[in-house]
Amino acid sequence: MLALMAACVGISRVWTSGSTNASENQRPHISIMANLHTAEVPSDTIEKIIEEKTGTQLSIQWVPDGSYDEKVYASIATGTLPKVLYLKNAASLSYFKDEIRSGLFWEIGPYLDSYPNLSALKPEVLKNTSIDGKLYSLYQERALSRQGIIYRKDWADRLGLSAPDSLEELYEMLKRFTFDDPDGNGLDDTIGLTDRNDLIYGAFKTISSYFGTPNNWGWYQDFLQPEFRFPKYMETMKFFRKLHKEGLINRDFPITSKKDQQELFITGKAGVYVGAMSDVLSLEAKLKANDPDAVLDVHNRVRGPNGYGVWATQGYGTVVLFPKSAIPTETEMKEVLAFYNELMSAELANYMYWGIEGEHYTVKDGKAMAVDSYNLREKDVKPYQALMIGGPSTIDGMLQPVTRNEAKDKAERLILDNENFLINDPTVPLESARYNEIGVRLEENMRDATYQFILGMIDEAGYEAQVERWLEEGGAQIIKEFNESYRSSTSLYNSIPRYNQEN
Repeated sequence: MLALMAACVGISRVWTSGSTNASENQRPHISIMANLHTAEVPSDTIEKIIEEKTGTQLSIQWVPDGSYDEKVYASIATGTLPKVLYLKNAASLSYFKDEIRSGLFWEIGPYLDSYPNLSALKPEVLKNTSIDGKLYSLYQERALSRQGIIYRKDWADRLGLSAPDSLEELYEMLKRFTFDDPDGNGLDDTIGLTDRNDLIYGAFKTISSYFGTPNNWGWYQDFLQPEFRFPKYMETMKFFRKLHKEGLINRDFPITSKKDQQELFITGKAGVYVGAMSDVLSLEAKLKANDPDAVLDVHNRVRGPNGYGVWATQGYGTVVLFPKSAIPTETEMKEVLAFYNELMSAELANYMYWGIEGEHYTVKDGKAMAVDSYNLREKDVKPYQALMIGGPSTIDGMLQPVTRNEAKDKAERLILDNENFLINDPTVPLESARYNEIGVRLEENMRDATYQFILGMIDEAGYEAQVERWLEEGGAQIIKEFNESYRSSTSLYNSIPRYNQEN
């Protein structure tokens, strides 16, 4: 009897072990290539939680950021792509258009409506990632517009000024910050606006959008045209020319670095900074080190001739592609999409972004506060943020951070408010072979012409001559190709907003 019982126990152990292995083999296996932004490969703490919650087996290949593109191209050349391929950044997508068109990756657009979480991704951002009107990727969320005004509220209060609601009020603030001794030291040592050598992320493009200028390209008489052909762009240049002539802006801004731009602000030499409103936290900390009584505020709604408007980014930091060589069947493709649908749940998003509650973060008033152990977060959590799809605005229930700074908290609210009046670039999902060849060089010529006009080196006729040069050197062909690309896709033709069609 004892021998028989022992034999039964042995058989039972073999059967149980065999069942476990069978169960493991039935779990979908998903291989991923992801960009590593930290010094070391993370622990598998979060990875094991993801596997448990999604019922999958993961193989994550962490590739250092510095060699990421090289590894991706090598994998394509050797046919060793994983099931899930993260691109390095938003700009990388344009380099993969030929591979996408060749059929190397799955078109996933027709499947997304079947997945509740994935279908919450923003249509306007998905459109920005599309190729020839078709969708091949999921995206990692970035704010559509962080742009706004950071200003010295203590200066404004001393002069009886409120946040500028219009371009006229903005000009008035810059003028009085320059000439009315806003710091009260009795010296003529301040300017209104500090700016830098960047027409996009400096002050120019944001103020241009307040005037109503299209975002890179816009509509005129049913044709896409570059922004610098619109009268609103000329009005913006005249505005900056006036600021420069009257000394309301640092005179050397076309050659000023971002570091030097911010230095003018944090040392109390300038009162207005136009750029990413989220910069207010670091700017305030540095400013208070020089002037403990200084107070900053943020503002985003400046009314122009067309009402409110602010230029929008593409809305994504990177995208995820799904190689057919690693996913041979539709059934497997749907399994991968089901995995990402679960990854977009609030529970897993919080694990990837914040970690484990009580270990990596705590919750206060419904918001997350990271623990003080920087090394622990770097080791366990931060790398997994690179795997996220969507973000706070598309994942219902994802925890927001506890903000201890009033201005930073307001900045985050205004960044969301910007989405009520975005000006999108209609050419983002379009294609122009000529632009790919010479577009950057031609844009540099127009950038130089813009600075020359602002500095008084050329007049309107001189500027128009540069526009004609742009057309003759390939710009006319770029206009033609973008418009052809737009009309080649019925879905895009009906869905891309025609902002500023007649202005």
